[in-house]
Amino acid sequence: MIKLKGAVKKFDSFNALDGVDLEIGSGAAFGLLGSNGAGKSTVLRLLSGIYEADGGTVEIDGESVFDNADVKRRVFFINDETVQYNGMSLADLRRYFSGFYPNFSNELFDKLNDTIKLPEKKPMDKFSKGMKRQAIVITGLACRTDYLFLDEAFDGLDPTMRNIVKRMLVDEMLDRGLTTVISSHNLKEINEICDSAALMHRGKVLFCRDLDSLKGEVHKIQAAFGKTYTKEDFPELEVLHFEQNGSLTYMIAKGSTETVEEAVRKKSPLVFDMIPLTLEEIFIYEMEENGYDCKGIDCKGIDITNIG
Repeated sequence: MIKLKGAVKKFDSFNALDGVDLEIGSGAAFGLLGSNGAGKSTVLRLLSGIYEADGGTVEIDGESVFDNADVKRRVFFINDETVQYNGMSLADLRRYFSGFYPNFSNELFDKLNDTIKLPEKKPMDKFSKGMKRQAIVITGLACRTDYLFLDEAFDGLDPTMRNIVKRMLVDEMLDRGLTTVISSHNLKEINEICDSAALMHRGKVLFCRDLDSLKGEVHKIQAAFGKTYTKEDFPELEVLHFEQNGSLTYMIAKGSTETVEEAVRKKSPLVFDMIPLTLEEIFIYEMEENGYDCKGIDCKGIDITNIG
């Protein structure tokens, strides 16, 4: 289990993390969402032991991460920088990491590279950005760690290779219960891979939710009534948004499908329809409920506009 309690990280006068609390269970596929500068990468660097927290605690399975070689052998961090591997070949990468990670699998390394066919002896500084990312991903999976942390791991990949890498990742997660934490500004990718996610903004966690339950408890209602109602006429519902346009009432409400439907039907609607929300819409309304103006958070920077 991953646990951050009141985690703080400062860079001079800038608070990159400001009291972050997170718990991620073993075997989870967890997403960190947020625009650039939200604190996602800083969380992953704390979990990888690259940074030391300036306050609070950062633990994996009850052990502090920083300066703990035993814990570090159980985690692999794929970050958004690959310059440190320039001058190394894929074969060098294999030798380097197999010497540190006790469960490194040469068989898995070869199997994964048979799929994407990267040259093993070519210096990685001659690779494209996408090829470098592929090399680090297959190396990280071959290390067979208990925890894998990915920072914008799919950037630089073309759509075909993006799907291949995602498939590799999901296969490992399913085969051996790999705990995965993925940071991204792309909600679509998080939705495809993760079962829960946290939204970060300015070094804080705005909310942390299970994605399936989140989808099932927020509803968009479109109805027409014989009289005018207000938000206050639906006390049994947690109404996130309410507006009227002529004879039509539009409402976003939290609750079970049965509760929402019963509350609306008690008002004898002339027209009633419950419309599924996209995950994009749910996140926007959740942010507004938490007191944040979506425009202020830059939802487009989070790239939640690309949900299909």
